Amino acid sequence: MSLTIYNTLTRRKEAFTPLDPANVRLYVCGPTVYDCAHIGNARPVIVFDVLFRLLRYVYGPDHVTYVRNITDVDDKINARAAKDYPELPLNEAIRKVTEKTEAQFRDDMRALGAVDPTVEPRATEHIGQMCAMIDRLIAKGSAYVAEGHVLFSVSSMSDYGKFSGRSLDEMLAGARVEVAPFKHDPMDFVLWKPSKPGEPSWPSPGGIETPGRPGWHIECSAMSAAHLGEVFDIHGGGIDLVFPHHENEIAQSRCAHGTDLMAQVWMHNGFLQVEGEKMSKSLGNFVTVQELLTGWQGYAWPGEALRLNMLRTHYRQPLDWTRVSLDEAHKTLWDWYGDVEAHEPASEAPAAIVEALSDDLNTPKVIAELHKLHGARQFAELRVALSFLGFSASRANIERASLEGGEAAERGKVDELIAARLEARKAKDFAEADRIRDELEAMGIVLMDAKDPETGELTTKWEVAR
Repeated sequence: MSLTIYNTLTRRKEAFTPLDPANVRLYVCGPTVYDCAHIGNARPVIVFDVLFRLLRYVYGPDHVTYVRNITDVDDKINARAAKDYPELPLNEAIRKVTEKTEAQFRDDMRALGAVDPTVEPRATEHIGQMCAMIDRLIAKGSAYVAEGHVLFSVSSMSDYGKFSGRSLDEMLAGARVEVAPFKHDPMDFVLWKPSKPGEPSWPSPGGIETPGRPGWHIECSAMSAAHLGEVFDIHGGGIDLVFPHHENEIAQSRCAHGTDLMAQVWMHNGFLQVEGEKMSKSLGNFVTVQELLTGWQGYAWPGEALRLNMLRTHYRQPLDWTRVSLDEAHKTLWDWYGDVEAHEPASEAPAAIVEALSDDLNTPKVIAELHKLHGARQFAELRVALSFLGFSASRANIERASLEGGEAAERGKVDELIAARLEARKAKDFAEADRIRDELEAMGIVLMDAKDPETGELTTKWEVAR
């Protein structure tokens, strides 16, 4: 069965042929560890986790290497460290922030059913490789030293901009280019820069006497080469990274190594919005994975529901994250798990599932096939298919917390509405009782009416909709 992937580099779907079937190599840009991962950060993790699982199935688990980096040196990290730990020296504060955030990221991604990558390199552990690559670029005339900085010379690469398909004006706007008098060209970008007092710093490349730190783009070029080689199979990330990050990675890597390619295939997942709008703190719809797992809009969802909700949209398409779709995903899993958890899984993943995944990770078709298996009561096949996709098939793992702790006021509101509905029913005001029931349903509350066996009076229990 052939695997086809849409390649951003060629802008078409192509049959995937690894450079070495015994050593299939995948690199994905990982988190900058200064804050909790938001749901947009989780999308590439889930997408490329599915790809990792598929590659391991096709080529064998011992023949696939998945590298996802940790960026632990960055201006945002410095700012967060100074804000959160003003009493500590900056380097100590940075270490606290990065260690805490990295651990939280790993826990969150595991909760979403993602397996750990083969290697998770930290940027600060690869400064030597970055400096060596920068020195090589200087020697080849692709980079230059200016006022304590090292900059990549865009004019040294004739087809710079081809990957992202942007004009010079578009690239200037998209890169938010820093105006600096020492640049040879406005588009030249930083490979190395001086460190401010107290900031992390290392001996500089290029014969620069003052210590400094790397630019963002050189980090991924150095780490991918260190763990996967100068040319590897697949490079992935979000669509927002196409320019400038991935364009610049390609430029650095090709010029440093003298190769035509950095990676054979480039894969990018689409944007994510929340309730129909771009996610942003200013709009109040910025949602972290932690909030979804522990309490968002009064409810908490299991990680597997988040995973299914993410996979219902094809990875290259924009995804609209809504509470309704999240509830539907959870209910679907609840129904499936209730039927399959008592059955032993089949020995092999169904061919239709593997075939759909092999068609550029067509997860909407995969989910349609899962519904077919459930409808046909092929529970052993459904269970192995769920496991293949990273789901546990156990109801115990998808119990959802409802209106806990800080949501006491919400719980009280639900109880008040239920009491008012019972009063309306006693008064035979059924229109009002139905209105209250509809209001509760809109809040995601399921009512369960019953008669008290001793008094014969109507009683109502409730739970959060699954």
